Amino acid sequence: MTPASALPPLVEPGPELTAEEIARYSRHLIIPDVGVAGQRRLKNARVLVMGAGGLGSPTLLYLAAAGVGTLGIVDFDVVDESNLQRQILHGVADVGRAKIESARDAIAAINPLVRVELHDVVLTNDNAVELFGRYDLILDGTDNFATRYLVNDAAALAHKPYVWGSIFRFSGQVSVFWEDAPDGRGLNYRDLYPQAPPAGLVPSCAEGGVFGLLCGTIGSLMGTEAIKLLCGIGDPLLGRLLIYDALAMTHRTVRFARDPDRAPITALIDYDAFCGIPAVVDADTAADTSSITPLQLRAELDSDDPPVLIDVREPVEWEIAALPGARLVPRGDIVDGRASAQIPREGRVVLYCKTGIRSAQALAALRAAGLDRVVHLEGGILAWAQQVDPEMPTY
Repeated sequence: MTPASALPPLVEPGPELTAEEIARYSRHLIIPDVGVAGQRRLKNARVLVMGAGGLGSPTLLYLAAAGVGTLGIVDFDVVDESNLQRQILHGVADVGRAKIESARDAIAAINPLVRVELHDVVLTNDNAVELFGRYDLILDGTDNFATRYLVNDAAALAHKPYVWGSIFRFSGQVSVFWEDAPDGRGLNYRDLYPQAPPAGLVPSCAEGGVFGLLCGTIGSLMGTEAIKLLCGIGDPLLGRLLIYDALAMTHRTVRFARDPDRAPITALIDYDAFCGIPAVVDADTAADTSSITPLQLRAELDSDDPPVLIDVREPVEWEIAALPGARLVPRGDIVDGRASAQIPREGRVVLYCKTGIRSAQALAALRAAGLDRVVHLEGGILAWAQQVDPEMPTY
């Protein structure tokens, strides 16, 4: 029986089901809460999924299999070999292809009755509200805070609900946000997280890692919430945050309410500034003042006065690959001051990490401590592998 807390269906039933559709979706049709009417709602639904990556992969596959009539995909990335550990939409033959094209083909192989709309774009203030307005429901599994707040605000301005999911290492979170929910139940992401954490405090999956199977768990939960909203069944996660721990195999839900101090969303803002992301500066200026390119570092290492190399990654990353002659001093030990004695105060020092994010944070801490001859490697060890040593393992 549908609980009293269920929301009204987002979508009206579409056309009558064909004999092929009845055979395909028969296990849905015999569930009283779904039935023929629910399946026709799914057939008539338009769902936009942000990203064809770790969370988008299982979500798209299950929504396609469930018979959602139109699936939109927003992604501008290409398939990388490191994606294959968790992004099950893509296979070895797809490496180097656009993710949206690989996703389209995978969906067609599962359910050719689903229409797929591809959006090979970066979501911006200029296109988000109009794009969201074309769909009934948004699913957001993006991995950076600036985009999450943009999705939230654009969904509110477009008057659309959305399902949100987040993953990191072995833990995940899922919730539902809908500013215009009926009966005064409207909530959005800013009620749960009024302010983004300081830039760099929460590492991305590329920096911190993610357990591949976690994507399947959280993505499936997101798909479940989507179908509940489309059909108007069950108790959605509106006003509740589900927190999942794969290592402990536990989950719990935390209730949250509207933030009484939250201002109404009336326009999109500068989300990089809101999240504390530094503006991009001229590359030459950056190289002169705080960073060094891989080719410049190669030349300095070959000189008569080479710099001291400090690897600020974690020990598990050090075991994968490291630059010759480097010393391992994790970023956390530098930022909290524990490793200050390990950083030479005389001579030139070059910090590096995987992509340049953590080394920049360590650089800021050392500059604040008075070390002014410290720079960091632009693009990290990945850039080094691309430009200097193609044989170096990447991850």
